[in-house]
Amino acid sequence: MKKRPYISHDLEVRFRGDVAGSSSIEFQMDCLFELLRGTASLDPLLRPAQWLIATGEKDSSYLYQAFDDNGPTTAALAVIRENNKGTTAVQSFSLWNGEEDHTKGASIACLFDRQDGRSSSVTLGVDSEPDGFRLENSTNGIKLLVEAAQLYKPLYCSISPGQYDAVFPDRPGVGWMLYLPRLLTIQQVPEARALVPVIGKDDKGKDKQVGTIIVSVTDAPFSDENPEHVKIAHAIEIRLVDQDLLPRYTDL
Repeated sequence: MKKRPYISHDLEVRFRGDVAGSSSIEFQMDCLFELLRGTASLDPLLRPAQWLIATGEKDSSYLYQAFDDNGPTTAALAVIRENNKGTTAVQSFSLWNGEEDHTKGASIACLFDRQDGRSSSVTLGVDSEPDGFRLENSTNGIKLLVEAAQLYKPLYCSISPGQYDAVFPDRPGVGWMLYLPRLLTIQQVPEARALVPVIGKDDKGKDKQVGTIIVSVTDAPFSDENPEHVKIAHAIEIRLVDQDLLPRYTDL
């Protein structure tokens, strides 16, 4: 089988759109700015100033810088607002990091303010060498997932290759790592290679565990072409479903 020229790992975040302000373009761009500031030390090609508005046409997709040092640019907000004029079903925008090389490229797609009752979503796709991961290892992947979980307070978020196929098509997959807003123990998920608690704040501002990251592979970047990686992820998914711990998309 011919080897792929690159692999894309996707950070997928699904969150409720009923948080105060979350239906605004400014809110979504502010969240992305904070998320990307956290990735800047891991990969300079993901720093906020690198990102541009993706218009769907090559030439114009280099025109509008999405962020400056202070946050979303006025021009970017204006372009996104104009592109969503007259759209009532869902608000959306796309960004890219201006890199056409498949091993350096990255993209963001955001869907929010949905009128069909479905949850909002952000997907950050990062392209890497075929056997690699641009953020290097599972430790940095976990850092990214923790940042996303604390920012968005999501229904779930995950990191997986874009080509990964989960066991249950009607539910999120575990892939490389999956965050769920629940406390989990190794007794519940013995196949996991690591369970990472995610800490947030309670109503009184005190630290508390708000969820758990389930990691399927810790010693290498997850690849959907590695049968052992896929076997572990699938075993975890089956274990979670058997205990009714993995939600259906229709419930999100």
